[in-house]
Amino acid sequence: MLGAIGLDEGQESAYRALVALGAAEVPDLAHRLTLPVAQTERALRHLERHGLAAPSSARPSRWVAAPPGVALGALLTRQRHELEQAELAAELLTRAYRAEAAEPAVHDLLEVVQGASAVARRFHQLRLGAEKEVCALVGARHGAVTGWGDEAEERASLRGADHRVVIEREALTLPRGIREASAALARGEQVRVTAEVPAKLVIADRSLAMVPLTARGAEPAALVVHASGLLDLLAGLFEAVWRESLPLRLGAAGSAEEAGGVPDATDLEILSLLLAGMTDASVAKHLELGLRTVQRRVKGLMELSGVTTRLQLGWHAYERGWVAR
Repeated sequence: MLGAIGLDEGQESAYRALVALGAAEVPDLAHRLTLPVAQTERALRHLERHGLAAPSSARPSRWVAAPPGVALGALLTRQRHELEQAELAAELLTRAYRAEAAEPAVHDLLEVVQGASAVARRFHQLRLGAEKEVCALVGARHGAVTGWGDEAEERASLRGADHRVVIEREALTLPRGIREASAALARGEQVRVTAEVPAKLVIADRSLAMVPLTARGAEPAALVVHASGLLDLLAGLFEAVWRESLPLRLGAAGSAEEAGGVPDATDLEILSLLLAGMTDASVAKHLELGLRTVQRRVKGLMELSGVTTRLQLGWHAYERGWVAR
């Protein structure tokens, strides 16, 4: 808990023990902590540098804990001041960067990132730095640019950035496909499905984009595109794919949304997945329903709609607002 002020686990344990005892000899404290005497002495010297402990003036071998309210309060105040200074420095550097980038050189518009760790680090920086919107095209197979449904996206969602994601239909058939789609929808993200995305792509705030450069199996590399005509082109590509994709709607299987002539949540799940291009068998597998149950519910939807074909059912669902376009 005190790692934020520069104490490791051993040093924090030493300070807590010293606070509990008020004062202690080094061998006694080492025995209490089950640590070697030399390591305990190093921990006490570190506490002394932070103003958290000091040798007794009467007995130098005896150490006394500084009052936590005073000592920790001073450290926290200094920590807050340093954080404020760091934030100010970051703001000044951002201003300088923007001023420099007002008329960027052509070679500054593109950034090549190589290596798995470097690509992952740059990817998370881009996603977590988004303040307004993140747009993503996600393929069924992992590549240099991926991460849909991961922790980074969840944290980015909590920051308030809107998310629009288009995923390949095949991604829903992967072991975690439906689960990740459900988690994304639960976070308030807009998710659509298409037969195939033209490229994996992530765009943050219409100011940065990231696309893979290498094929699957090769050393990961990605291209980071800054504000430019190329970025506008990538944004236009995403919007075109978004317009032609089908919205995905999932819910808790078996829960009813509204009674009386309106499909329940499970019906809408089945309908959404069928419109996304999945087969009856795939829908049954991923919703953990029987194949006959899926087919029976589809037949019930057709009877409710007064239609005789699934094509008519899709049009009826759109007209009634059961699915959004």
